[in-house]
Amino acid sequence: MQNSNKYDAIVIGAGMSGGWSAKELCERGLKTLLVERGRDVKHIKDYPTTNLKPWEFEYRGEISRAEKEANPSIARCYAYREDNKHFFVKDMEHPYIQDEEFDWIRGYQVGGKSLMWARQTQRWSDFDFEGPLRDGFAVDWPIRYKDLAPWYSYVEKFAGISGNKDGLDTLPDGEFLPALDLNCVEKHFQSSLKRNYSDRHLIYGRCAHITEQREIFRQQGRGLCLNRTECERGCPFGGYFNANSTTIPWAAKTGNLTLRPNAILLSIIYSDKENKAIGVRVIDSESKEITEYFAKLIFLNAGALNTLLIMLNSTSERFPNGIGNDNGALGKYVAFHNYRSRINAICEDFGDRKSVGKRPTSGYIPRFRNVYRQETGFLRGYAAGFSAARYSQRTKDGIGQELKEHLFAPSELGPWVVNSHMMGETVPKATNRVYLDPQKTDEWGMPLLHISVKYDDNDERMIRDFQDQFTDMFEKAGFVDIKVSDDHRAPGLDIHEMGGARMGNDPNTSILNRWHQVHSCKNIIVTDGACMTSTSTQNPSLTYMAMAARAANHAVDELEKGAIL
Repeated sequence: MQNSNKYDAIVIGAGMSGGWSAKELCERGLKTLLVERGRDVKHIKDYPTTNLKPWEFEYRGEISRAEKEANPSIARCYAYREDNKHFFVKDMEHPYIQDEEFDWIRGYQVGGKSLMWARQTQRWSDFDFEGPLRDGFAVDWPIRYKDLAPWYSYVEKFAGISGNKDGLDTLPDGEFLPALDLNCVEKHFQSSLKRNYSDRHLIYGRCAHITEQREIFRQQGRGLCLNRTECERGCPFGGYFNANSTTIPWAAKTGNLTLRPNAILLSIIYSDKENKAIGVRVIDSESKEITEYFAKLIFLNAGALNTLLIMLNSTSERFPNGIGNDNGALGKYVAFHNYRSRINAICEDFGDRKSVGKRPTSGYIPRFRNVYRQETGFLRGYAAGFSAARYSQRTKDGIGQELKEHLFAPSELGPWVVNSHMMGETVPKATNRVYLDPQKTDEWGMPLLHISVKYDDNDERMIRDFQDQFTDMFEKAGFVDIKVSDDHRAPGLDIHEMGGARMGNDPNTSILNRWHQVHSCKNIIVTDGACMTSTSTQNPSLTYMAMAARAANHAVDELEKGAIL
């Protein structure tokens, strides 16, 4: 064992949760190796399109037909555009096997998908943590809101979260910077909900944007959000949270961080003699050279499905079916968010008003179905986004001079268009799973991952309820020309895959304990989406951040006491 390859801790994955794990470990004094399978991306330096104008793009921001045809999965992703395509994993470069149709959206680089995320940051409540215990699907969460609440506050203060104190028991308040505002039509709908319902609320979506300068952000070298809404290119001001501008540089400042990009994690090394994990085996993505690194603590933050791939591929005499997989549950009970349905309509009022400028996010309607009791024919519930806008009406008919005249003619604003989309919770099932192909591998020798994840009848009933309830809500608000749709998208485009190494109290039915440690190998800690017991309806990234900070600090406490050897 070479001393140069020995560390106190190894973090696998330099994205949203991996950045937090590395920050906490380094601040606590641990020499930490941060392993990332993709290239390095330095804040500002490696944002090549961040300040380009629309006319400087060959396809004016769109993806060419040839690229769409070559990458059908990522081409279906709302965020994949000409200005940020370099941050997305191309379909054919990193293949996987779809037993059921699944669009796996990935970002293999330092920063991971924290460069391209939608930046929505809502806390969970006890209604979310208690859901599985109440309805009997999945297993009981080993933690509750009180366990995570101080860590939510901890990461919110550091990351910068804007929002209002809304006073909702379904969506706990946090440590907020000033929120942006709803426009007049959104406020009209907000008032309509208050007038017609006691349990339905429209709030301004809480988001990871700096709207007021604080000393902690100055120390990070970050500035205010300027509402450019070019976030997925990488923000040169650091106005929104990503690992590249925030947690990873902070960890590096301690002098305890070693960053190893272009290093694909093949497996975790388990010592049958020592009865613990002792290190990791990586392959250089460019030279194909294999290197082993060793540490007392190993944190898995590779992204839910990649974490499962690594765990399943980490076999030994003690763990022939994947590390920690004594009960056969590893890779099972994968869940996701159901984004299939939308509703839009016209608001004929407020014709004398228009909105000016941009916002990084919009309205949010927290879950209101099956919260206090089971009241529908489906389990769990859904949240929803909501926004309203007016658009220019300008004809593009004609060719040549006629077309020019139309394009340069004064434009008029059309009516207010309102729309909403669902964010439904799916119920984890053993049949929704991932597993390794016994023969097929990628070019680095990793087994290809089979993904067998699909919707069920519960999801279909939830979609119909969303459409019925929001039609009623839109009608009560006076909206007209109401249209509902179901795009029948495959799972994966929500980009919120969760589970597969779920937390729980019982080692017979779960993989991780309440501190995110593998039950049967406690120096392995998992705090990305793979750890999730259920999905709730909120965007999950804030919860991953809080979990990572909590688990890392607990692991160091245990290490200092000698409880983790």
